[in-house]
Amino acid sequence: MASLLYDVVIIGGGPAGMAAALSARKQGATVLILERDVRLGGILNQCIHQGFGLHYFGEEMTGPEYADRFRKLVDASDIDVMLESMVLSLTDEKELTVLSPKLGLCHIKAKSIVLAMGCRERTAGAIALPGTRPAGIYTAGMAQKICNIDGYLVGKEVVILGSGDIGLIMARRMTTEGAKVKLVLELMPFSSGLKRNIVQCLDDYDIPIKFSHTITKIVGSPRMTGLYYAPVGEDRKPILEKEEYISADTLLLSVGLIPENDLLNGTSVELSRITSGAVVDENRMTNVEGIFSCGNVLHVHDLVDNVSHEAEIAGESAAKYALGKAEKQGEVVSVVAKDGVRYALPQRIHKGEGKVQVFFRTGDVYKNCKLIVESGNEVLLSKKCQVLAPGEMGSVIVDKAKIVGDIVVRLEK
Repeated sequence: MASLLYDVVIIGGGPAGMAAALSARKQGATVLILERDVRLGGILNQCIHQGFGLHYFGEEMTGPEYADRFRKLVDASDIDVMLESMVLSLTDEKELTVLSPKLGLCHIKAKSIVLAMGCRERTAGAIALPGTRPAGIYTAGMAQKICNIDGYLVGKEVVILGSGDIGLIMARRMTTEGAKVKLVLELMPFSSGLKRNIVQCLDDYDIPIKFSHTITKIVGSPRMTGLYYAPVGEDRKPILEKEEYISADTLLLSVGLIPENDLLNGTSVELSRITSGAVVDENRMTNVEGIFSCGNVLHVHDLVDNVSHEAEIAGESAAKYALGKAEKQGEVVSVVAKDGVRYALPQRIHKGEGKVQVFFRTGDVYKNCKLIVESGNEVLLSKKCQVLAPGEMGSVIVDKAKIVGDIVVRLEK
């Protein structure tokens, strides 16, 4: 069995993996990217719509264009890339077992590792979707791949469950390809996607959305012919006496994303109960020294530009750790989310010099509220906010020199 040694190994060749690899290589580290697909780029390869790159490159581009920009930078470097390579196991000692067409079963030892595996979609089984299991039910991302990569239209009369960004974008895509998107159903009283996607993908095409509604039963065989749906009460349970029927041959599911962290089952890496990603410090290092995490495998982002910026932090930090250049860190404090803030990340910050960007999401829609960031009894930041919604990630800058104790990120109505 072949055995390889690198300073930094990146697991995942999407936007996070490529940005992390480039950042690590700038520090002088030897770098390997492991990617299970046939090409670098990850999910961006099937996202043919505009809206990428404004913050990172200063210009608007499609997903494939954004991925290609990074891919060319990787190709121009001496970063090693192994495509169609599956990581079978990972240990706390940063040893990997990998299966690849080129080397077969091989063993790779790394001085540091960056996790950049992205996320997967929740399926019909994951949400216990009631009714039969006919043909015509897809996750929104799979429908996007079939349409944009393979060139097939998955259906003609479509209902979408969930208002995540991929589902909203597919509502527009299906419409422009000639399908009739009849309805979008959302369990919550608010959208889980960006406001701009509600406007550009639903409002602009007169596609109705019903909040606080869910599916009660799928019908049809061998292909679905329709479904029943109903409003839900405050307990999120359907009110069956108000159930309605709508005919459709296709259902797209946009009901949430799960960071792809199954590989960590053999490690001691601590996972967050809220994000399902690793618990990290401001350098994106996990509780296991030398293992870093970034991008959607850490927490689900709404903008790929933020993924790339975060990955640069992880890649640079991983390289410095591997090369023995990491700066001595001060005392660690916890970052706590409360009073309307669902989570804040990083979850740990070291006292010292410099500034840290703390990302957060709320658990509900809040209007005309105040965002408070405290450390000990000191208020580090107080900011009035017109609207804060779960679908849009917020951030604040924290001065590490002002940290006196655990940091609390909360809302004040």
